[in-house]
Amino acid sequence: MEEQKVILQIVGMHCPACAQRIEKNLSNLDGVIDANVNFASKEAIIRLDLKKTNLAKIQEIIRKTGYKAVEQMEGITAEQRKGVMKKKLLLFFFGFALTVPIVIITYFSSFPEKNLLLLVLTTPVQFVVGWHFYKGAYNSLKNRFADMNVLVALSASAAYFYSLFSTVFVNAMIFYEASAVVITTITLGMLLEEMAVEKTGDTIKKLMKLQPKTAIIVRDGDEQEVLVEEVDVGDIVIVKPGEKIPVDGVVVNGHSFIDESMITGESVPVEKSVGSTVFGGTVNNAGTLKFRAVKIGKETTLAQIVKLTREVQISKAPIQRLADKVTNFFVPIVIVIAVGTFTVWFSLFQNGVLALTTLVSVLVIACPCALGIATPAAIMIGVGKGAENGILIKNSAILEVVKELDTVVFDKTGTLTKGKLEVTDIVAEDPHYILGIAAVAEKRSEHPVGKAIIKKAESEGVKIFEPDSFEALPGLGVTVKFEQKKILLGNRTLMKNLKVTIEKLEGNIERLEKEGKTVLIVAVDGEAAGLLAVSDTIKEHSRAAVKTLHERGLKVVMLTGDTKRTAEAIAEQLDIREVLAEVLPAEKVKELTKLQNEGRFVAMVGDGVNDAPAITQANVGIALGGGTDIAMEAGDIVLVKDDPRDVAVSIELSKKTLHKIKQNLFWAFFYNLLTIPLAAGILYPSLGILIRPEIAAVAMILSDITVVGNSMLLKRWKP
Repeated sequence: MEEQKVILQIVGMHCPACAQRIEKNLSNLDGVIDANVNFASKEAIIRLDLKKTNLAKIQEIIRKTGYKAVEQMEGITAEQRKGVMKKKLLLFFFGFALTVPIVIITYFSSFPEKNLLLLVLTTPVQFVVGWHFYKGAYNSLKNRFADMNVLVALSASAAYFYSLFSTVFVNAMIFYEASAVVITTITLGMLLEEMAVEKTGDTIKKLMKLQPKTAIIVRDGDEQEVLVEEVDVGDIVIVKPGEKIPVDGVVVNGHSFIDESMITGESVPVEKSVGSTVFGGTVNNAGTLKFRAVKIGKETTLAQIVKLTREVQISKAPIQRLADKVTNFFVPIVIVIAVGTFTVWFSLFQNGVLALTTLVSVLVIACPCALGIATPAAIMIGVGKGAENGILIKNSAILEVVKELDTVVFDKTGTLTKGKLEVTDIVAEDPHYILGIAAVAEKRSEHPVGKAIIKKAESEGVKIFEPDSFEALPGLGVTVKFEQKKILLGNRTLMKNLKVTIEKLEGNIERLEKEGKTVLIVAVDGEAAGLLAVSDTIKEHSRAAVKTLHERGLKVVMLTGDTKRTAEAIAEQLDIREVLAEVLPAEKVKELTKLQNEGRFVAMVGDGVNDAPAITQANVGIALGGGTDIAMEAGDIVLVKDDPRDVAVSIELSKKTLHKIKQNLFWAFFYNLLTIPLAAGILYPSLGILIRPEIAAVAMILSDITVVGNSMLLKRWKP
């Protein structure tokens, strides 16, 4: 199988049922592995087997369904969207200009040719303004599907053709104003809904605007301004203060502070110097930087964030698929209820006007748009808010899983700790001297401990001399000669083997080891001279991250390959009460499985590369991405900022988004349970209350706007 994923923009959708219809037909095509069509974003994401089908066949299926598919790279420009919206507005105002006199003449005028004039005024509304409903209904029924278009076309046609029959043959009651108001009002509602839904995708638009269109590069010794698309990997790019960085790269010259808030959500500018990584779309605040382009085009961090955010916004959560199934049965049931209502009222009162009023009202008020838009609107905003704050939810289905979490497992190295060894303590009469001696001993070492000592010496301004001889003793330490002195640097065993007495240092050694630190003893000419302690230091915000999770009732577990003593020392500092130590990388999945077999619902937090199998095994995988290789991370959620506090934030955002989806679905179901009986005339015999089609149309529009508006409240969320 040769799999490919494509994203298409769909032109012509005007309700959630359109998306369902396209999705259904695509799924029936041999070679389509998976298809998700999102009405809110007007996009489809399709996985296909290129050995069985191709893009042209997919576009043809969509065309036959009644819509047009445009490749994402071709795009639909903002100007084109404005043009389409302008045409829809003009169509609405045309309908509105005719509907107002229709209503006035109906209720406030009486003259012989009244019905004929109303026929003339209503016909353009019915077949010009309402044409898209007829076209949609035709495409829907052609594909053996019933949607909002079918309900609107049926209700408006029933009112119009009954009135036409009355005008031409029997001069009875007419419903021209009902037909015109229904079509015009629902057209307006769809416009308002579309404009509101457009705003739910603001995050993607903002992200796409971050990348500058041009870049200044150095080629053949000269500075040249080129399009961003023309930058090649390896090019030297120059960015001046106040300019946006065009692509990802590594600084080769200069010093500055970069505003990375648009990618990571972190408001504090980040210092950059030679060797630092910079990301496309961020803003250079201070000095001029020169950097080597490392990732360009679709490979940049910004492009990956846009891609992941777009894909999850298009994807469907299981709860949405349930709503889609309900919608599939909903319209036929509504039609049956409407016909049944007509039959009952006509049989009881022999009143065609009353029966037709209830039939039209039921068909109009029950349009299932709110049900269809409930989930995608909330997902688009929730996922978008996450992207704005450096939290990438890669799978919308995970929103429904997060609420079940009771345990969060953290990998230690690189997740709770910095993942880099640092010299934390120096115990000696002359710390400066001991650090210098240790640096000489480690000058030729490639061991991480040696590198940590050299780095500490450089930061303290200690001059590092070249040893006369050097010997590494694996598992013990090193021995060197310098200025006719024999220097030893290593553990207890090395000192014992070479008969160096360390009794006077024993108390400090035990204290430092209890703190989980690696202790190195320094001896000069057979005499113990001092100690150095090396440790992988805790990240700045790890304590706060663990505390927040505890406050929210979650158990926190630390998983590490370190010795039990070292692991427990780190865990004590973080107030983690459950530690799984001395776990080899290959055994991490086994430990997670044990927790799951105990009935726990587990999130695994790791660096997304070394911990990939464990992250995949967990019920929810959370990868600290650090802003690099985001698309390659194994997690369901990627935390771009590399900040462990965002674990709790991502869980909270997921829960809030799911809560908003449930609110929307409840409202959509409750609305129909309440309004369909009212439209059917349940209060008419006792209270004389009857909902006319015009009121039904307004009620239906309000239900759609309510759902979208409720979703928009997520925009207020702050971490």
